Amino acid sequence: MQTEAKDKPQYAIVASVQLPGVSDMEFEASLTELRELAKTLGFTVVRTFTQKRAGFDSTAYLGVGKRQEIRHFVMGDAAGDSEPDEDAGSLNPLYRLSTVVEGLDDAPAQVSPDPIDVIFVDHEISPSQARHLENEVGCQVMDRTMVILEIFHRNARSPAARAQVEIARLGYLAPRLREAAKLAGPQGRQRSGVGGRGAGESGAELDKRKIRDRIAELQREITAMDADRKTQRARRQGRQSLASVALVGYTNAGKSTLMRALTGSEVLVANKLFATLDTTVRTLYPESIPRVLVSDTVGFIKNLPHGLVASFKSTLEEALDASLLLHVIDASDPGFERQIEATEHVLNEIEAQEVPRLRIFNKIDHVGDAAAQAEREAALRAEYPGCIVMSARNPDDVATLHKAIVRFFQKDLVEAELLLPWSAQQLRGELFARCEVLEERAEEEGACFRVRGEQVALDSLRERLALAG
Repeated sequence: MQTEAKDKPQYAIVASVQLPGVSDMEFEASLTELRELAKTLGFTVVRTFTQKRAGFDSTAYLGVGKRQEIRHFVMGDAAGDSEPDEDAGSLNPLYRLSTVVEGLDDAPAQVSPDPIDVIFVDHEISPSQARHLENEVGCQVMDRTMVILEIFHRNARSPAARAQVEIARLGYLAPRLREAAKLAGPQGRQRSGVGGRGAGESGAELDKRKIRDRIAELQREITAMDADRKTQRARRQGRQSLASVALVGYTNAGKSTLMRALTGSEVLVANKLFATLDTTVRTLYPESIPRVLVSDTVGFIKNLPHGLVASFKSTLEEALDASLLLHVIDASDPGFERQIEATEHVLNEIEAQEVPRLRIFNKIDHVGDAAAQAEREAALRAEYPGCIVMSARNPDDVATLHKAIVRFFQKDLVEAELLLPWSAQQLRGELFARCEVLEERAEEEGACFRVRGEQVALDSLRERLALAG
């Protein structure tokens, strides 16, 4: 029976206010993105309600008429004589969710044939606005920030990512506990000190203190994990100079597919927003001189909650440490400029704006027929000189990008001649691994190589050869 309950489809509606100054294209793009976020959670979105207003309603986000329209759609004839279920989980703003879908434009007043579980709101709203909206429309409410937090919570895998997400969730939860305490009435007020509760400390104050203590504990854990990562990174860099590339870009731009194509590795590829949260690092394949490490990072999104930007800074350190950023953009998205703007904003927030970058317009194969693809490619190359337009599923395109990456890292390589004595042939493998061998000839003292490599690698090999000689 539990399996049946878990697999039971859940339905949702989406609602948004279009403010002055927000274009129709930008408004629709944001709604489409929210529906995709809902889909990632597993919900089926059956209807979209929109409203143009000069500002959000201070009481319940949407205007009174729109709230009544939604209530009728959700509750039907029962809307006038039933109250929303207070125990449906709405007092807990981080209740677990498990479903999402395609939204439809506003239609004539009707009643949903499916039971509506949640209404997704395309802005961050206050706890009191969320509570009033829940009471009026008869179902639970999740704002945009809460949706993103829930997705991050489900997808985080590493200890660092889980800790960072929990901090952001707790920060979101704290003010909503205060709202719940106000609604709880006398039982939420002061109670005598029992079991660690101070005299006169309310249940809400106790919860607030527990949240504050838990956040401090998680921050200490993250600090310790950051120190361990820095130590490991220093050890790697001490052994050899590392060339590194980080894939950055909007969520679902195809970074993981490109990562798999560039490295020949099996990484998660899913048609979902935020399918990747934890950084994955692999070696560029075929391997090059110098050896290049490629890392996939969490996708960016417009209006990413600031708490998540701050808490995921350590997850995004691969972008800060990289020698080159591959900014992956979905060429098939009509609003790709919005993707670029959102990514640039996050990169500025994590202070990665100075890292060299190469724009990669991916998914060109999703742009209509061959003629439409050629037209889009020409327009992109004209507007963004030096960019690469490609499909991560086209081996020729991947090979072109591979060459561009290797060319970037080989521009500072130097040529030199090294003599490998016959008594030091055990270093031959290391020489071939760290340098590109241009010529090899045999001499009386040993094998003479003309090589190209990084200066630090050549200096290290000369020291080893001197000791061997």
